[in-house]
Amino acid sequence: MKKVIMILFISVMLVAASGCETVKGVGKDVENAGRAIKKSAS
Repeated sequence: MKKVIMILFISVMLVAASGCETVKGVGKDVENAGRAIKKSAS
């Protein structure tokens, strides 16, 4: 039973970590798009 709980815990942690990286990536993309718009406007 402990082994199953440990595997589930590790799986949840991996999914959470990959989700955070995805959100970071979207934030960087939005930031770069904002810079491009600002540069083309000036």
